Amino acid sequence: MKYDVSERYNCVIISLKGNVMGGPDAEKFRETLHKFIEEGKKEVIVDLGKVKFMNSSGLGILIGGYTTMKNAGGELVICQADQKIESLLMVTQLIKVFNHFRTLEDAVAHFENDK
Repeated sequence: MKYDVSERYNCVIISLKGNVMGGPDAEKFRETLHKFIEEGKKEVIVDLGKVKFMNSSGLGILIGGYTTMKNAGGELVICQADQKIESLLMVTQLIKVFNHFRTLEDAVAHFENDK
């Protein structure tokens, strides 16, 4: 798993790419989120538009990120999940946990509207 980080309208956008399958990537992702928290950046969007495959460990990365941000008084949302990932979220009932948006613009608007 690779990812790019950008910022837009006080949101941090993490664009995941490739296969999301846990392992050392989970720790790296967690460290990235903690760095944002230290900087006072607590509104995070995880863009899944370029994810090719995600397994249960990959879901664990998202759940860990969601919990980390929530415990810090922030929020982590996801966007652009394809049908396979959306099905995985439905089967695991995580679709009820995550705020999920079709587009990145909708996710950014979610945080703008909270202001």
